[in-house]
Amino acid sequence: MLIVISGLPGTGKSAIADGLGRALGMPVLSVDPIESAVLRAGIPRSFETGYAAYLVAEALADSHLRLGLGSVIDAVSSVEPGRDLWREVAKRHAVPLRIVVCTIADEETHRSRFRSRQRGLALGEPRWEDVERRRMEWTPWPEPHLVLDSAEPLEVNLAAAVRYVTAS
Repeated sequence: MLIVISGLPGTGKSAIADGLGRALGMPVLSVDPIESAVLRAGIPRSFETGYAAYLVAEALADSHLRLGLGSVIDAVSSVEPGRDLWREVAKRHAVPLRIVVCTIADEETHRSRFRSRQRGLALGEPRWEDVERRRMEWTPWPEPHLVLDSAEPLEVNLAAAVRYVTAS
């Protein structure tokens, strides 16, 4: 299967993706570290470096699915072109697409967590204004999906995500 962990920056996507990867024995393909590697290669940050990171994750997911392995995608995926990548990969390999959307309902909690994160990536952390811009462009996923509020304990959310993605 292909599992997409989607949500605004700072909503706990990576923690859920990593937990699912461990629980299910699946590789996690995280767009931000991929873009960070592109930047470390000396390519200036732009729309294209972010897009390239999505395309690298897509190619890796293709490769894993071709080998009969599932993949967990860790990406904001706020707009349809990004989401279409994941839909097409799942369709190409005739595997289920499971979507988990991470949110934080309380804005102050979201801001606080967002301000405190330090991932050590070459791309740096986005500004709160970037999160707000993405929030404005966000549209709900039309496919069935699980919504997790990351203000809940990680263990609770991870257990819900495992149940959701493994249900038939």
